[in-house]
Amino acid sequence: MTLHWRTQLSRRSMALCRRAFTLIEVLLVLAIMGIIMSMVIPKVMGRQRHANEDATRISLHGLEQSIRMYALDHGGSVPSARDGIQVLLTPPTRKDVRWRGPYLEKQAVDAWGEPLRYVYPGKVHPSSYDVFSLGEDRIEGTQDDIILQ
Repeated sequence: MTLHWRTQLSRRSMALCRRAFTLIEVLLVLAIMGIIMSMVIPKVMGRQRHANEDATRISLHGLEQSIRMYALDHGGSVPSARDGIQVLLTPPTRKDVRWRGPYLEKQAVDAWGEPLRYVYPGKVHPSSYDVFSLGEDRIEGTQDDIILQ
């Protein structure tokens, strides 16, 4: 009777051992996952940065089109430095019979949620205007700034 009980116990424990993972197996799986993630994450992050830059360029082109529509209504004059791009959203405080806006539905922002910038006269285009984004670091004059050429 004792022998039968021990045999039954050892079969149960062996069955339990077969259903569970050993510590070595778990660590091996985690190591493999770590290696795979170390190869995938940099590629995904690089693609995200490019996607953000592309989305910002599209927003800049949309803002530029709105400025051009404003200029068509105003005899070729772009928004003044005082009015800025706010004049594309709401009519200026002074009476402007040519204003046919709004030229934008909402505030133009870059992929990082920051408002796009408008400078008149421009630094890059002194005879015209500049529209640009401060980029991911949100600091003007750094290499990640995005400006339409």
